[in-house]
Amino acid sequence: MKIKKGFILRNVGGECVVVPVGEMSKSFHGMINLNETGSFLWNFFTAEHTADEAVAALLGEYDVAEELARADVERFMETLTKNGFAE
Repeated sequence: MKIKKGFILRNVGGECVVVPVGEMSKSFHGMINLNETGSFLWNFFTAEHTADEAVAALLGEYDVAEELARADVERFMETLTKNGFAE
């Protein structure tokens, strides 16, 4: 999975937000607010990766149980796919 081009992640007032740019701004009119983990995964998925790779990356970055990391990655990937943010 990889995030589509046309979105950028920015820190605005201490909050992580994703906004559309270019052609994507014509079809998506909003912002996506992310927590720290969501921001980490968003950056991770700017390149092509699998769920297993994302789980391993989370485990390397955060002190979290593998089951929780896997559930977070699956939910994140599902949200990206459902909303058309992934290729």
